[in-house]
Amino acid sequence: MRIRRKGPRKPPIALPTAFTVGTMFCGYYTLVQSIRAVSLPEHLAAEAARLLDYAAIAIGIAMLTDGLDGRIARLTKSTSEFGGELDSLADVITFGAGPALLAYAWGMRGTLPAGGPPMLDLLPQIGYFCTFLYLTCGALRLARFNVTKNPIPKNPGLRHRRYFVGIPIPPSAGLLGAVIHFNGGYPIQHWWPGGVLWCALMAALGFLMISGWRYRSFKELNFMQRPALGVVFFASLIFLVWNFSQPVLLTMAAAFACSGVVTRILSLFRKGTKEQAEDPQAAHS
Repeated sequence: MRIRRKGPRKPPIALPTAFTVGTMFCGYYTLVQSIRAVSLPEHLAAEAARLLDYAAIAIGIAMLTDGLDGRIARLTKSTSEFGGELDSLADVITFGAGPALLAYAWGMRGTLPAGGPPMLDLLPQIGYFCTFLYLTCGALRLARFNVTKNPIPKNPGLRHRRYFVGIPIPPSAGLLGAVIHFNGGYPIQHWWPGGVLWCALMAALGFLMISGWRYRSFKELNFMQRPALGVVFFASLIFLVWNFSQPVLLTMAAAFACSGVVTRILSLFRKGTKEQAEDPQAAHS
């Protein structure tokens, strides 16, 4: 009779992988609902808006599952290269291709202004370019994240805090989804000024993703040390999102996206003030 020796147990990779697949499904759902919305006739505008709103909500759910899969993998000690690659592929679909198509379906199918200059006829082509630019910058951001170890932003912060270099692609997609959800899924009707501003937002998010500006990762926060504070925080957040999801989600997404811009401007201002202080002649002039 052979006695099998029990070797070291393999890490339970199925649980974090299931969350990653859930993230991928949310991206697939966003794509499908966006296509269904643009396929409906004009007299079903309310139904199309509902589908677009559901597609935007799916992005928010994907942000939750995307944040949980990594944390669960670290807690269960089941991190692997396979899981990291699968997570990146899921992010390209869910936070890249899905929001790009949703952004086109929601904000780039409005009517062109009548009697304007011929240059305005190029707005649909510019919309195509902005959505593709967002997708490209998101893929570049993910590729840089995968190959760079211990990245340092152009404006380093405090040593005891952890930062992202450039805004990650999930919050970028979350901001697009929050704007759409805030409007109830009802699309932009005219290219001016709504469609133009929408293109500008997508171009700005693309730039922020590939920039070297710092964004707080909040990974150093540990609510296990203060469980009562963690319970109060998450209970309050769930209450606010459940009852006032439209303004709360938009405020959170916009605040995070703008935080990197404000931090960069402040760092440039402090740098200029420091240089003037070190150069007495410049300060005197």
